Amino acid sequence: MISIFKVFNPLNVLWLAILIFVLRIGYLIEAPHKLQFIFVEPFARLLIPASYEYAFSPVANVFLAGLMVLAQALLLNYLVNYYNLLGRSTFLPALMYVTVTALFAPFITLSAPLICNFLLIWMLFKLFSLYKSDDAKSTAYDLGMIVAIGSIIYLPYIYLFLSIWIALIIFKPVNWREWLSGVLGYATVFFFIAVFYYLNNKLGNFYHIWAPLGSKFPKSINIKNYNYLVLIPVLLILVLYFFKLQQNYYKSYVQVRKSFQLLFAIFLIGGLSFYVKTEFNLNHFLLCAVPAAVFFSYYFINANVKWMYESLYLLLLISIIYFQFNTF
Repeated sequence: MISIFKVFNPLNVLWLAILIFVLRIGYLIEAPHKLQFIFVEPFARLLIPASYEYAFSPVANVFLAGLMVLAQALLLNYLVNYYNLLGRSTFLPALMYVTVTALFAPFITLSAPLICNFLLIWMLFKLFSLYKSDDAKSTAYDLGMIVAIGSIIYLPYIYLFLSIWIALIIFKPVNWREWLSGVLGYATVFFFIAVFYYLNNKLGNFYHIWAPLGSKFPKSINIKNYNYLVLIPVLLILVLYFFKLQQNYYKSYVQVRKSFQLLFAIFLIGGLSFYVKTEFNLNHFLLCAVPAAVFFSYYFINANVKWMYESLYLLLLISIIYFQFNTF
């Protein structure tokens, strides 16, 4: 499987579609009768007064989520190849993204974090472009607006605003105007939200939007044991990725090294921002899927022992499918 996707072949899109279906069979067989889909935060419900939570049947829900994953996988693959993060053109980022987004049952259905991954990939295109830009003010402003839109869809996305400043530190000399541009971009979107609240006589509730940001960081997370087990091959691949990255770090171009630094920062921000939501759901960690897919791709593109990396990926696939049948 890995050997097929190491080569940049358009026919791999078909294999991706088949894999997306295979990785969802277990869930579809045991899917509940109703699946809730909420794609905006409660404070934004004024913008969408219609009821939509149960608009899709479980099959339609999973099908649409699969289409989104395929589109995001292809966009991510284009991003990685465009900026030459892996050293050569390949379909591995798409394969890894499709795989990572099927790790847990909540990943397989439509959700706000899944939608936000479109915004995250869009942000990465702009963030990586900072390296060669002379004036980043307009880009930072656009990035601030993207984060604001993501916050409306899924509030923990607000923390990815930090990735703008981190990218400016990594890619550019310090310029306070560029840092301020990102804030202005974010404020522009919420200014219009405030106006909408005012026109609906709810301006007093506008300040409650950011109340969840004051939540205490939890001391523990309640995750089922099977979720820990499926993470074993994931953690093993991540360890091997860091080992490979350390070996090749100074052999890579400066832009590539800086890009991986930024991706690691986004990975941490996405993972640690889960506490903002009062009801914890595993689908939050879809925000980590984009950088994780790139990390996995880096290991597999640089792995030399075929039986080892093919077996490791096969173990990951078997784990995902097996635990889907044992989720319910």
